[in-house]
Amino acid sequence: MNNVNKTLYIPLYGKAYVSRKGIILNDKKAEEIWNAEGFELKGKSKSKWLAYYMGMRSAVFDNWLAEQMKKDSEAVVLHIGCGMDSRILRVGADGHQWHDIDFPNVIEERKKYYAEDDSYHMVEADVRKQNWLSAIPKAKHAIVVMEGVSMYFEPQELKVILEQICAHYETVNLLMDCYTTFAAKASKYKNPINDVGVTLVYGLDEPREVESTNFKFYKEHEMTPDFLINELEGMEKAIFKKLYSGGIAKKMYRMYEYIQG
Repeated sequence: MNNVNKTLYIPLYGKAYVSRKGIILNDKKAEEIWNAEGFELKGKSKSKWLAYYMGMRSAVFDNWLAEQMKKDSEAVVLHIGCGMDSRILRVGADGHQWHDIDFPNVIEERKKYYAEDDSYHMVEADVRKQNWLSAIPKAKHAIVVMEGVSMYFEPQELKVILEQICAHYETVNLLMDCYTTFAAKASKYKNPINDVGVTLVYGLDEPREVESTNFKFYKEHEMTPDFLINELEGMEKAIFKKLYSGGIAKKMYRMYEYIQG
């Protein structure tokens, strides 16, 4: 597994960590996979603060996705860069066609722990390739989750990927998290992903930079909302709120929702 793919273990550790503590996420599958596959993390990768942050980020994505799925029972779900994430178990397909998408070696690893059925599909694909959507049936409406993915693409490359998605569907709702350009530059020196050998990432300061015809920025989301911070207690809650939410956090990390149609 290459270094970029190894980054999937950082959020997996975070989700397993908060699940074991009984806060933010209930993710027994993350606990199971980390116990079996996890390796010794070092530096910031094993920080409890990062674990809380990863758990909260995933919970925000989960809640948004569940809400979008309720609005359209016919929509397909695309989870791009799924890694070993158990969102399919936390949210549930609920009759939707759900496609978890990642590199072939990641999907091969994933199949040790997840089984496909009539609703749930695992797709081997490099989304930088022109024909990556050919394995996914067309539909009218797609709900797309890109968690911890956008920062590995230059903005123009990301725009092309988004345009390909929009060409495949009539309407699209998409949520993704992004580094700022400041965070991307700082990541060369201080980022948990450095601990697995990744130093090259990209930032997006202006969400409209990746807009295209009919695909428009809709709104920004809070990655560490108060209702999730409130699951922490005492000094941990106070420290997390000061360092990982509000203006300081937004200088580093943003979450953008887009709509087509």
